[in-house]
Amino acid sequence: MEPSKAPEIFLKPYDPKAREPEMLSLWEEGGYANPDVCVEKGITKADAEPYSIVLPPPNVTGTLHMGHAAMLAIEDILIRYHRMRGFKTLWLPGTDSAAIATQAKVEADLYKKEKKTRHDIGREELLKRIEVFTDESKTTIINQLKKMGSSLDWSRYAYTMDETRNKAVVEAFVRMYEAGLIYRGDRIVNWDPKLQTTVSDDEIEYVEQTDPFYYLQYGPFVIATVRPETKFGDKYVVMHPDDERYKEYKHGQNIELEWINGPITATIIKDEGIDMSFGSGAMTITPSHDAHDFDIAKKHGLDIEQVIDERGILLPIAGEFAGSHIKKARAAIIEKLQKKGLVAKIDEKYVHNVATNSRGGGIIEPQIKRQWFIAVDKPFKSPKGEMTLKAWMRQAVEGGDVKIAPERFERVYYHWIDNLRDWCISRQIWFGHRVPAWYKGEEVKVSLESPGAGWEQDPDVLDTWFSSGLWTFSTFGWPEGTKDLKMYHPTSVLETGYDILFFWVARMILMSGFFLGDVPFRQVYLHGLVRDAKGRKMSKSLGNIIDPLDMIEKYGADATRLSLVIGAAPGNDIKLSEDRVRGYKHFANKLWNITRFVLENAGEQSSPNAEDEKLLVEMQAVAAEVSKHIDSFRLDLAADTVYHYVWDRFAAEILEESKPIFKAGGEAAASRRYTLYFILYTSLKLLHPFMPFVTEAIWRELPKKDADQLMVAKWPA
Repeated sequence: MEPSKAPEIFLKPYDPKAREPEMLSLWEEGGYANPDVCVEKGITKADAEPYSIVLPPPNVTGTLHMGHAAMLAIEDILIRYHRMRGFKTLWLPGTDSAAIATQAKVEADLYKKEKKTRHDIGREELLKRIEVFTDESKTTIINQLKKMGSSLDWSRYAYTMDETRNKAVVEAFVRMYEAGLIYRGDRIVNWDPKLQTTVSDDEIEYVEQTDPFYYLQYGPFVIATVRPETKFGDKYVVMHPDDERYKEYKHGQNIELEWINGPITATIIKDEGIDMSFGSGAMTITPSHDAHDFDIAKKHGLDIEQVIDERGILLPIAGEFAGSHIKKARAAIIEKLQKKGLVAKIDEKYVHNVATNSRGGGIIEPQIKRQWFIAVDKPFKSPKGEMTLKAWMRQAVEGGDVKIAPERFERVYYHWIDNLRDWCISRQIWFGHRVPAWYKGEEVKVSLESPGAGWEQDPDVLDTWFSSGLWTFSTFGWPEGTKDLKMYHPTSVLETGYDILFFWVARMILMSGFFLGDVPFRQVYLHGLVRDAKGRKMSKSLGNIIDPLDMIEKYGADATRLSLVIGAAPGNDIKLSEDRVRGYKHFANKLWNITRFVLENAGEQSSPNAEDEKLLVEMQAVAAEVSKHIDSFRLDLAADTVYHYVWDRFAAEILEESKPIFKAGGEAAASRRYTLYFILYTSLKLLHPFMPFVTEAIWRELPKKDADQLMVAKWPA
């Protein structure tokens, strides 16, 4: 029998630029990313076990970067694998408003183009401009998500600032307030003088900086500081009660000393929280502008005096320096202290970390502000008994309701919870979910709607992490009891970078615990950072950024995805280079050429002989190994296993051994045709979650198959 010809499409090398848009259209038309469609068409059983992932929503302000690309590749592998295994599979998409970053960007453009601030145009006009900006940005990021081959169910798309999410946020605030877990109070917070708003602990980025370190003579003590401009209100000197160097001093003892603006009376405070090994073991405190100092002052009932205002300007307590900006005042203050003989020494090259707002770049100046907080140490009634939110977050992982991979990050999670303070949830910006609180004089009402005439709504908005904390269930329609909420929550997996384990993961566990009495997901899978070939973090300043969209354009999405998975164990950083991506494009072409060989040699087939039976058993063992690795979240090993089998075993050995068999013809050739087709057919299924485009493009050309699209074909048993 004459060998048949492979379809003409295989005469040329695989071209991802031509094939990938075709496959995206094919998937969109099929609609199989929607589990309801799969049930309607009989692809998935109506009573099948659900499997769900909610996409960590990328910011509408940004574009796809390698961290996003790694996240999308991993989640899509899990989704495609479970869909092929017959689960009722849902991957729900969404985008995040990134409120502070978005408003900062629009405000910067406003000032650059019109030399105006938000106060010049007003709240309503600024929000209109932000809406125009975010609508454009949403379209961009959504198209980029699709280019990665992400099989998301776009019919269920959610946006953190849409009407449904706003309803959920307002409901959540009111319920927590009524339960006594949300309160308004005066506490120290992270303040950004540049953006004039509080900033979450989660949005602080520490930037290494070199500054002079000053050793100042404070009466008989030497105190060390990098910020002398904050020291005007320092009238307490604190030391450990067991510090032998200061045993002559008693708690509450007053001492007279000369300070910046003249003589003062200082008070000795003994506190066990002081590190005796740091510096001289004695320190003054600035309660208004340091969280640790604030805690000491509250503990001992000390006076708390503000030194710096919201704009970074020194207040009247600074005497002759009042009205100066802290940056300009520092040198003059040191000069005065030197003239008074109060500078013991200066270390000119002190390297330390400075807290900045990752969303806007401003240097953080802690301030005591009246804000809205969530009380993490106050008990609430949970299904497991009365406990605090902190206790709930801990037991969710300790009790095994939520598993974290890799396991070593559990220690990091517990450490963060143990040190968690009450969560400041209000922000002094205009873009975001408005605090549902109204004021009339000294009266305060928290409610779902305005109390009526004469009441003025709080101008503040809520922390983005507050709405993001509701993400796994607000996306399923909560607070309404929707069928999606009952079917898909708790979600199966939360996949994200290890760098936001506590920022987001812990907050979702907190929120889901209070509102649903359950965890938000069963499994946390943490991927590492994508670094350059030398292991450095990618940054504009180093000029080492690898753009996933550029890689997709040059080498295809399949090659880009595979480069981010093979060698990337859970929680480990991965080194990436363009050469690495290029190498996996060669693999896509190798798969294309394998298919051409198999189809060119197609013809009469027969049941496999004993020799070919061994090859089929070997193939099935590979399929079992790939499945085992995916089930244990070792996607790197799964991809590596099938990659090496296809390249090193199937292409390099089995196909080469087949050439003389086909030349000889007969029963052996018919048996081998069956075997090669089975191996190709099975290999395509195993590779599909990792390389969906090229495998789907090949699947279309196969003469015999068990589904019209590979994405809903049956996973090898």
